[in-house]
Amino acid sequence: MSPNSRAMPGGQHPNIMLDQFHLFLGPARTRALVILLGLTGLISLILNALEPREDWMTTAQTMLLLIFLVGTVIIIGGRMDRQTRLRWLAILAPAVGAILLGVLFVPHLLLPLSGAAVGWIIAGGFVFRPRVPNTFQAAVRHLRKGEYEDAVESMNAVIKDDPDNENYYRFRAEVFRLWGKLDRARKDYEKMVALTPDSAVGYNGLAEVQLQSGRYAEAREAGLRALELAPEEWVAAYNLGMIEDRLEMASEAVTHLQQALQHRVPDARHRLLIQLYLARAYSRLGDETSVEKHVAQMRKEKNGLEEWQNLLTHEQAVSLRAVLADDIQLATDLVEGKVKLA
Repeated sequence: MSPNSRAMPGGQHPNIMLDQFHLFLGPARTRALVILLGLTGLISLILNALEPREDWMTTAQTMLLLIFLVGTVIIIGGRMDRQTRLRWLAILAPAVGAILLGVLFVPHLLLPLSGAAVGWIIAGGFVFRPRVPNTFQAAVRHLRKGEYEDAVESMNAVIKDDPDNENYYRFRAEVFRLWGKLDRARKDYEKMVALTPDSAVGYNGLAEVQLQSGRYAEAREAGLRALELAPEEWVAAYNLGMIEDRLEMASEAVTHLQQALQHRVPDARHRLLIQLYLARAYSRLGDETSVEKHVAQMRKEKNGLEEWQNLLTHEQAVSLRAVLADDIQLATDLVEGKVKLA
C-alpha cells in the first residue's frame, strides 16, 4: 500500500511530496516540464557564454523566462480543475502582461515592471487564495479525532456543493478506508477516475482498496493502469508488486518490485517489504541464492521493521493491520533467523 494510504492525520512524510507531484502531473507532463526546463536553461547558458555581451541578450533572456513560465503554466494548468486553473490565470496573466509590456514597448521600464509583476504574483496568491469550505475543515477535525461518521457527513455536504472536485472524493475515500468501509471507498475512487481518467493517484488508490478487499485480480487491473500512467514512480510499481505477491505471480512481482527499487524508494519500511516480497517471489521460483540475498538485505532495513511495528499499533491502523500484519510478522521472523522461506 502506498504512503498516502498509511499517512495518519497530523502530517505527511516530506519525502512523499515530490512523488505526489509526479503522480499528479503524470509521466507525459512531467517529461514535458523537464524538457522545457532543460531547453530554456541550456539556451540561457549559451547566451551567457557569448562575448561580447549585446543589448539584445537581456531581451532574449527575458523572453526565455517568459517561455518557461508560460509553458509551465500550460503543462501544470492542464491537470488542474477549472476553478484552480482560473485562479492561477488571474494571478499570472497580469504579471506576464507587465513583463511583455516592458520587453516589447518600454524596455527602459522593464526592471520596475518586472518587480511589479513579482509583487502582483505574491499579492495575488493572497487575494485569490482558495477558500476551504468550513464543512471540509470540520471533516478534517473529525478525522483527526477518529470520528469517521461525522467526517463523512461533512464531506457529503462538501461534495454536494462541489460534485466535480476529484480531491474531495479522494479525501472521503481515505476516511472510508480508515473506517473500514472499503466498498464505499472503492466507489469514491471510481468516481475520482471517472472525473479524471488520467489520474494515477486515483487508480493507485483504487488498486489499494481492491487489495484491502481481497479482490486481487481487480486490484492488479487498477495497479497496471496506475503504473501505465506513472511508470517512473516507485509507489505504483511497489503496489503492483505487492498485489502480484498475493496472486503468487512470482516473475511479474520480481519485475515490478525491481522497478520500484530502481526509482529509489525513500524510506526503510517500504524497502523492507520490497525485499520480503522479492525473497518470497524467488522462493516460489526455486532460486534459493536470490532468497538469501534478499533476506540479507532485509536485515539491513531493521529501522524499517521498527517503523512498521510502531505504526501498526496506531489506533487508526486497523485496515493496515488486516493487510500487512502477517507480512510484518514474517519479516520479523526472517530478520531474527527464526524461520526460513520454503
